[in-house]
Amino acid sequence: MIKRFTFGKPFDTEAVINRIEPSTGKIPHLEEKNGTFEFLMDDSTIIYGLGENVRGINKRGHIYSSYCTDEFEHSEEKNSLYGAHNFFVADGPQKFGLFFDCPGKVTFDCGATDYEKFTFHSESPDFEIYIIEGDSVAEIVKEFRALIGQSYIPPKWAFGIGQSRWGYGSEADLLKVQDGYRKDRLPLDMIYLDIDYMDNFKDFTVNRDSYRDFKECITKLKKDKIRVIPIIDAGVKVEEGYDIYDEGIKKGYFCKDKDGKEFIVGVWPGKSVLPDFLNKDARKWFGDKYKILTDMGIEGFWNDMNEPALFYSEKHKMEVFDQLKEYRDANVGLYANFAMKDAVNFMANNVEDYKSFYHETDSGRICHHTVHNLYGYNMTRSASESLEGILGKEKYLLFSRASYIGMHRYSGIWMGDNKSWWSHILLNLKMLPSLNMCGFIYTGADLGGFGASTTADLLLRWYALGIFLPLFRNHACLGSRDQEPYQFAKHIDSLRSIMKLRYRLMPYLYESYMNAVKNNEMYGSPLGFVWPEDEDARRCEDQLLIGKSIMIAPIYEQNATGRHVYLPEDMKLVRFKDTKVIEQEELPKGHTYIHVPLDEVVIFIRKGHELALAEEADSIEDVEWDKLTVVN
Repeated sequence: MIKRFTFGKPFDTEAVINRIEPSTGKIPHLEEKNGTFEFLMDDSTIIYGLGENVRGINKRGHIYSSYCTDEFEHSEEKNSLYGAHNFFVADGPQKFGLFFDCPGKVTFDCGATDYEKFTFHSESPDFEIYIIEGDSVAEIVKEFRALIGQSYIPPKWAFGIGQSRWGYGSEADLLKVQDGYRKDRLPLDMIYLDIDYMDNFKDFTVNRDSYRDFKECITKLKKDKIRVIPIIDAGVKVEEGYDIYDEGIKKGYFCKDKDGKEFIVGVWPGKSVLPDFLNKDARKWFGDKYKILTDMGIEGFWNDMNEPALFYSEKHKMEVFDQLKEYRDANVGLYANFAMKDAVNFMANNVEDYKSFYHETDSGRICHHTVHNLYGYNMTRSASESLEGILGKEKYLLFSRASYIGMHRYSGIWMGDNKSWWSHILLNLKMLPSLNMCGFIYTGADLGGFGASTTADLLLRWYALGIFLPLFRNHACLGSRDQEPYQFAKHIDSLRSIMKLRYRLMPYLYESYMNAVKNNEMYGSPLGFVWPEDEDARRCEDQLLIGKSIMIAPIYEQNATGRHVYLPEDMKLVRFKDTKVIEQEELPKGHTYIHVPLDEVVIFIRKGHELALAEEADSIEDVEWDKLTVVN
């Protein structure tokens, strides 16, 4: 059962596609005090959800701010990441789901201030609350997913193995990656391009000095079953003679300040303007520009910097430099030093800047700050709606950094700019179910870590998780060590076998994905969703059920040679090495310890279930979907 409650005059986020009549009277489970809503929790209550965020599967005990944020440090004290996913389920004596549909900033105190009390509030008085009730958490999630519409389905090849790096700046770099993979007989389906491929970081351009014939390069790689996936950023460079800028200015398609002038910000190219993605005409105009690259053979994109991320606004930058003048000849002590640093540090992604520009919408002119969380959503919707017309439904790969519930119908997301930290393997595992709850099924992590520098053992352990994620991509930051698998010669055989195991698992993984999408179910489930009466299962934070049949329990600690695992029922341990099953063992319900060498992958098959494995393959196109071996 779903009830909808409306406050003020909410902006239509289009997150919900199955509209229901608003209810009146008291909101079930909640008390309202001066615009803040709350409910009580006992010691057994678990809070599932809130999508892309730090910390656990159980979000209890921390404060989260729903405000799409360009946050490079995914450490535990952070309150916001790139997505705004305002759906959670309380699983305790009170069992209900809640979707707070508000495109501005919302704060959720999940028992951090008072462990027995969950409170949340919005800066805006205009929002809607949906209460979903059911007999189980899984049922509540299924009802919510039906409310918000079917999740994005990418083409089959998008489930293959991808290699990315900020720094692939030329055709020679791409051919080097191709050669490195092929020499070591490593499977590869995609190479991603970060901002380096563009002409001076201008959207929908290619640097002709680095790519003499970009279309021919794409064609050559595609003949080897490798697709190229370029990045598109939200900011458009201010440059007369650059056709995207000139057209947007002429048509009035960029965000403006209160005086009606284009709002100038700084991003990769320097001075830039922001397309007004909440303006449906501007949205279609920008989306149609993707054809510039699809005409060259491109079939997929990743959208970035679309929170939107701002290095500065031109106005605020000038104010900061005026402020810094007073420190030039001053005796700068402790507090002045803090003030001087803060003046510079707070230039980026400043809330006052977000309050200083506006969108033209069907509901009239509106301040960006009040609809901030819809920007990345509508940029990616822009791309999706045009790509569906250009390439066809389910024929293009698309994922985004920033998102809001509703964007899940148009694309996937990746889990953002993580780091080469062991703790981030576990963080990425915990993000998967929270994202699935909000409709984001096509998702994955930057395997090996984006920031910092990885190690061979970290990469192997991350790959052992990554082969189960729908999006498999190795991605690294400019300045970090090279982390393509072929850089680790001593471990190349182990890396190859884990990568090839993904293709053997693909019939099961793809079927699980499609079941999750079409039946509004989970792809990666917390154990508590499946065994809700088992307290050990409910409290398990480092194991997941993938699909309906297999449980994973990855290693995420440095130097660990094994780990403790909890089995909520009798299961079969299946051990893989060199892509082959080398051990099968029936294990009883309960706690057990398993050894997992670096070159092995262990899974658990539920009693009465089976796992269908394909033959070995070097790409998704080579997978023989009907030639299967069954493990049961």
